[in-house]
Amino acid sequence: MQVIPHITNEIKSRIVKAQKYFKTDFQIIEIGGTIGDIESLPFIEAIRQFKAEAGIGNAINIHCTLLPYLQTSGELKTKPSQHSVITLRSYGLQPEILVCRTAKPIPKTEKDKIALFCSVAKEAVIECKDMKSIYEVPLALEEQNFAQVVLKLLQTEDKKAELTEWKNLVERINNTKKTIKIAIAGKYTKLSDAYISVVEAVKHAGYANNVKTEIKWINSEECTDLEKCRELLKDISGVIVPGGFGVRGIEGKLNVIKYVRENNIPFLGICLGMQCAVSEFARNVAKLKNANSTEFDEGTPYPVVDLMLEQKNVKGYGGTMRLGAYDCNIKKGTKAYEAYGTTKISERHRHRYEVNTDYIDLLKKDGLVFSGMSPDGMLSEIIEIPSLDWFVACQFHPEFKSRPERPHPLFMGLIKSSIKAKQA
Repeated sequence: MQVIPHITNEIKSRIVKAQKYFKTDFQIIEIGGTIGDIESLPFIEAIRQFKAEAGIGNAINIHCTLLPYLQTSGELKTKPSQHSVITLRSYGLQPEILVCRTAKPIPKTEKDKIALFCSVAKEAVIECKDMKSIYEVPLALEEQNFAQVVLKLLQTEDKKAELTEWKNLVERINNTKKTIKIAIAGKYTKLSDAYISVVEAVKHAGYANNVKTEIKWINSEECTDLEKCRELLKDISGVIVPGGFGVRGIEGKLNVIKYVRENNIPFLGICLGMQCAVSEFARNVAKLKNANSTEFDEGTPYPVVDLMLEQKNVKGYGGTMRLGAYDCNIKKGTKAYEAYGTTKISERHRHRYEVNTDYIDLLKKDGLVFSGMSPDGMLSEIIEIPSLDWFVACQFHPEFKSRPERPHPLFMGLIKSSIKAKQA
């Protein structure tokens, strides 16, 4: 554990940098996992030190615990929560607030018991009951004065939360009748959490358009030809090809993209999805046989996707990527402009490979529109095919900026087109 001092100092440094970047006195830091896991120890120690340095009233610990419900005896068990707090204390942290995950309402007697044996105030034992929708949870927490307890501990003025818009969102979610099916074609489909941000962004856009969105997972490795794609995609209204790394499943993604392009099925490509869309268009429309990304075929005769110039001599991944927020200029009269309603945007990236600028003019001649470019005009950010209802792909990750009450414009465009496709 000799690495812990270095790691904790780095974590604390990043916390301070984040506070300066967001220009706020408040910072919410989540440590995932389960208390007792060895992987989280450096983070727990960093928080202990940070809280000690911040001082009383400037930092608090909110601990999320589990209250299992035993069906056979009809009771909630508080011991797991008590032992979780004991473990947390052994690391030098005493939580001020407990948020208790539960399937059943917590009786007052049990709340008092938890407060007594975990050394927190009675009003700081917060019930977090399973809800029909995750978006109902903030409303339930507000009813229990959760924010009021937090602000009081931080010696900060309490303000009445304006939740009208959020309540309207929950109302739409709970009363939506129509459903559309969106396919996500990737290679990590057995672990759906790998695409959790994409799934949530789809839901956000669905809520805004008063439809429920059902996800159909498509393993791209199974998309061996167009006939297989036809079988797998026969009941869907829109398709997303998300990001990823590695050659496995790539040809299947290319087959999916070819099928949706030829059949005018609404499509959104994200990061690697855009690179695959460029490769597919180059092969089958621009007739550049075996066009590919050098990530998958270093000997391709037409490297339409290649490493950034500054990455040519870099080995491996990690900090060598184009990572973080970058500006993008959007061309007027395009679907991207229609979606965003502006010519200037900023989006978050995480990748190393880019569309090869040597092929842009050639692809343009065959009908591919580069509707979003970096301010210097060198990096392709958004492509589209204007003759199709919605065939748009982006090099960045729009799902990172989507919010329940502010769906991302590109996901909105996909869902709107998918609704029209289902009605046609």
